[in-house]
Amino acid sequence: MPILVDAHADIAYNMLKYGRDYTRPIAETRRLEAGTHTVQDNGDTLISWHEYQRGNIAVIFATLFALPIRFRTYETEKLVYKNFDEAHKLYQDQLDVYHRMTDSSPDKFRILASKRDLDLHLDHWNSPTPKETGHPVGMVILMEGAEAIRHISELDMWYERGVRLIGPAWVGSRYCGGWREPGPLTDDGRKLLAAMTDFNFTLDLSHMDERAAVEVLDIYDGSIVATHANCAALMPNSNTNRHLSDRIIESIIERDGVVGIVPFNSYLKVGWVTGKNPREEVPLGYVANHIDHVCQLAGDSLHVGIGSDFDGGFGLQSVPPEIDTVADLQNLVSLLQARGYTDADITNILGGNWLARLKRDLP
Repeated sequence: MPILVDAHADIAYNMLKYGRDYTRPIAETRRLEAGTHTVQDNGDTLISWHEYQRGNIAVIFATLFALPIRFRTYETEKLVYKNFDEAHKLYQDQLDVYHRMTDSSPDKFRILASKRDLDLHLDHWNSPTPKETGHPVGMVILMEGAEAIRHISELDMWYERGVRLIGPAWVGSRYCGGWREPGPLTDDGRKLLAAMTDFNFTLDLSHMDERAAVEVLDIYDGSIVATHANCAALMPNSNTNRHLSDRIIESIIERDGVVGIVPFNSYLKVGWVTGKNPREEVPLGYVANHIDHVCQLAGDSLHVGIGSDFDGGFGLQSVPPEIDTVADLQNLVSLLQARGYTDADITNILGGNWLARLKRDLP
């Protein structure tokens, strides 16, 4: 079973918002949450430490994320911010969660902030370990939406605390246009990017509006990826700027980046709606279609991976029927084999491409 890397997981957000404990078996979490607002709001969980073991998922990109208050869905919603100071505190609180996980349960989760961290971590995963002991899951910290950065002078602090990737947008921000709120890169955005290069942050284009992304691709000298974004060419008439045009995908490929495909049914089939359409309408082959599209644009298997976004606003009810937990992303292996992908290709796609970029870009 190839090592799998999941380039987008909202672990701390879900722990703080819903009280989820990702060291619990997934069946226990689902039992405890049955019939609660958590499931109504976010669906049944798809992830746990045990499922990461079962799926050979060695590394995740663990996010820092919070909602601007204008996008809250109910009055008492947690983890929303009204201003940059509140965003800063919420993101710091989530980063504290990842550090506590590393300190209290290093056998289960640990932050990866350097090449040495990654090498030692992969050595552990490549060594025989009793099933009951398992391996720690490596967490590379990704800031999704950059409004927690009140001033560019704070980049040094975020970097020292382990943040290694920054996505300037979720919706529109003071840095650039984003999902649902299109627009260009701003002057503040240009200043942020210039400062990010001093630390070699990897830039995540996910959620950025195309107008902003086009300029970013011209001016940012550092590494560029899209951790969780699907192909607009396969989602015609979707009426959203959330997906990546071929123009942007080809530019990411030219910059030797990676695109992480999201196994979320609404991002795989136009018009699919959670609770309205059955999961069976969107088999896992739709995910393989998006993977294949990036590979065809690239002419190789070196620029695509997985960015599941699991538990990021959707759950079991909103993913292809072949997926019961994150471990079942390994079911992509047989689908890709059937399309003629070699074992080496599949190793690249499931995790090798993300690992290659981490080995290149981590300090």
